[in-house]
Amino acid sequence: MLIVKVLHLWMVVSWFAGLFYLPRIFVNLAMVEPHSVAERERLLLMAGKLYRFMTPIGVLAIALGLWLWLGFGFAGGWLHAKTALVLLLVAYHAYCGRILQSFRQGQNRRGHVWFRWFNEMPVLALLAATYLAVLKPF
Repeated sequence: MLIVKVLHLWMVVSWFAGLFYLPRIFVNLAMVEPHSVAERERLLLMAGKLYRFMTPIGVLAIALGLWLWLGFGFAGGWLHAKTALVLLLVAYHAYCGRILQSFRQGQNRRGHVWFRWFNEMPVLALLAATYLAVLKPF
């Protein structure tokens, strides 16, 4: 089970790297001038590749977490709260996919400041999940 835990942590760290970086690309996309077609296309290519890369990593992180859950059992309020955070992160990930589509279709109406705030959400989720997993406060 320790190997599963190591793999789970590795996938979680990798998934979060994508969750941190993809919205930063959105910040840059929101700042692209309308006439900068090459810059926009390059950022869209980067965002698309990152999203396609981080999606299976997120799936693996969750699958390995479920494996740990089945191995150790689902006990304690902390694990219920952490599971709720994971579900919120899955929703955040899916919403990033919708945002990417809106940029591809030229339909984004949000500015770079909104994306800067949006980018902070996984930071807070990671802080909360780490607190819950390490300290198991309840």
